[in-house]
Amino acid sequence: MIPPRTIIRVKDVMKIDFGTIDGIATIGDALKKMKMLKTSVLIVNKRHEDDEYGMINSGDIARHVLAKDRAPDRVNVYEIMNKPVITVPPDMDIRYCSRLFANYNLVRAPVIENNKIIGIVSPNSLVLDGMYRLVNKA
Repeated sequence: MIPPRTIIRVKDVMKIDFGTIDGIATIGDALKKMKMLKTSVLIVNKRHEDDEYGMINSGDIARHVLAKDRAPDRVNVYEIMNKPVITVPPDMDIRYCSRLFANYNLVRAPVIENNKIIGIVSPNSLVLDGMYRLVNKA
């Protein structure tokens, strides 16, 4: 008889501490917030209920601001952010989440419940937290 498969869900490995910023903020503001929070990714808040979340990371800033020699205090977050972003539900099996990351070349994904972000998940958390649990349950 095949033993039941252990399912680890996104909510079990997501990080609940994440930074947010408004799209109207400058890249300079985003850099200060990233440095203060010791993160390379910020979630861009919705402007209204029918809007979607955005995301900005240090790679976006490097490509669109630093490499083009643009002034960080003259570029707004909304000009270079990614929006809409692919989100995942908290009850998704980490195996499917990992496939989603691979298929769409994702670095991070907000975890959404009731139309609100409750966490953020990355390949590192899927592997180091999730897969580690799978290996050590066997």
